[in-house]
Amino acid sequence: MSPVIQSYIDTLTPKARGAIRGTAKLVISGEGTVMLDETGARAGDAVADVTLIASDEVFRKILSGDQNPVMAFMSGKLKVEGNAQRALKVSAILTG
Repeated sequence: MSPVIQSYIDTLTPKARGAIRGTAKLVISGEGTVMLDETGARAGDAVADVTLIASDEVFRKILSGDQNPVMAFMSGKLKVEGNAQRALKVSAILTG
């Protein structure tokens, strides 16, 4: 597993644990995939209720609060596949 993916797992596990219903997938372009659910974050690529796709740079800016996830979506930097309502919930967890 790449150090980039491991850093997402370390950062997102405490944020996601108990906060997500269903599953979400973060596709970090060129790096890999992180699955989020009520147990936390893990490396993997499975079917999810919502998929967020962006570069490592965009996800890191969202996590640090330097990029609003809605604005990233509107500008095409963040792509969403699946349930948009869940995407908003995942965005709140990422920025929280």
